[in-house]
Amino acid sequence: MGFSQLLSRMATDNGHGEDSPYFDGWKAYDRNPYHPTKNPNGVIQMGLAENQLSFDLIEDWIKENPRASICTREGIDAFKDIANFQDYHGLPEFRKAVAKFMGRVRGDRVTFDPDRIVMSGGATGANELIMYCLADPGDAFLVPSPYYPAFDRDLRWRTGVQIIPVMCDNSNNFRVTKEALEEAYQKAQEDNIRVKGLIITNPSNPLGTILDKETLKGLVSFINEKNIHLVCDEIYAATVFRSPNFVSVSEIIEEDVNCNRNLIHIVYSLSKDMGLPGFRVGIVYSYNDAVVTCGRKMSSFGLVSSQTQHLLASMLLDDDFVEKFLAESSRRLANRHNVFTKGLELVGIGCLESNAGLFCWMDLHRLLKEQTFEAEMILWRMIINDVKLNVSPGSSFHCKEPGWFRVCIANMDDETVEVALERIRTFVRQGKDADAPVKKKHWQNSALRLSLSSRRCDEGVLSPHSPMTPHLMSPHSPLVRART
Repeated sequence: MGFSQLLSRMATDNGHGEDSPYFDGWKAYDRNPYHPTKNPNGVIQMGLAENQLSFDLIEDWIKENPRASICTREGIDAFKDIANFQDYHGLPEFRKAVAKFMGRVRGDRVTFDPDRIVMSGGATGANELIMYCLADPGDAFLVPSPYYPAFDRDLRWRTGVQIIPVMCDNSNNFRVTKEALEEAYQKAQEDNIRVKGLIITNPSNPLGTILDKETLKGLVSFINEKNIHLVCDEIYAATVFRSPNFVSVSEIIEEDVNCNRNLIHIVYSLSKDMGLPGFRVGIVYSYNDAVVTCGRKMSSFGLVSSQTQHLLASMLLDDDFVEKFLAESSRRLANRHNVFTKGLELVGIGCLESNAGLFCWMDLHRLLKEQTFEAEMILWRMIINDVKLNVSPGSSFHCKEPGWFRVCIANMDDETVEVALERIRTFVRQGKDADAPVKKKHWQNSALRLSLSSRRCDEGVLSPHSPMTPHLMSPHSPLVRART
């Protein structure tokens, strides 16, 4: 009996999506990870959407609050009760703390009910959980593109749910329109596919933009008209670093008395806003009682450790800490975003204007030899293999236009950012001088040579920013990392 026959079809199919360039970049990093002294010529990890800019604030809080942990002399009294706790509803104080934090992140313009908090193992598990609750195999969800590549794994792999992209483009800064929604919905109807809902990410991954109130109202109106669900992935809600302010779907339905609340669901996590992906805290917040009940039963497959719940409850109920953390995190993200985008501008590279997230949506279409996805892949391979930066090509996000790349900017220190920008500057300048009789650089592979001679580039000194690194079964593998 062959190896594949010993396993299930699900275990051996490619539904995980690991053959995507999105994950291939991670593998390239893992094979040759950058280190400032041990491996300065390695790949810098710019494909990982982690928020590492405010860890010191959390570390300081932990030092000042030893009772929050059950593994300290000060907190040992709670060890037995917390270690024995098994209720899949979660610790009451944890649900209260998360509900309060969700409201605080949204400017206290809306309140959340702790009894509607359903836990899961990170946002990955939360997204799969909500799919199990809302759809049967073969049913479909509309998803505006470009969208997070691992949605193909999170929403589809084990559930059998289909994803139908709603095509958005740069003509209006990738805003989702009623016309695009209608076109995707009607096409599904013609193909006899049952559309069960629409899922959006707000703020957007990979765009770093937020949905304004009018757009959100239009989406709520659309799903009510079609009587389908709206799942709002709001895991980047506290990464907004400049105006306009983030608007949650929870605020829209508070104002819309005619909205069918049974159709509205929010996915949340502490992985991005607090920079704690390893804690695997995923949340489904549903306004539908049946979904809450069903989700609670299913959450037993991916509960958050009671030890983690206990620690985070203490942290998130500390109002002074939360206020300080959110303000300082926003300030540091704004500074990093400014440094990186200004550094790109020095070599004539632009990004989509954005105000949220842990990344930039970088426009390299002028570096393409021709405006095709094949040319995008050639450029991407050069950036990975020769420039040694792990950035993610737009095609892996189902972007309909070639030449866009997502670059993560918050998972490294200032010095690494500087190295990454310097590599980009050298690469672009080398392309500018491609027709000159200069000494061949290691990334000037004639087979991959780009037509850059017409591109005008300023030649200032770049400032800071940079990361990159990938490989299959390391701790950084896509099989281990969940939400990026």
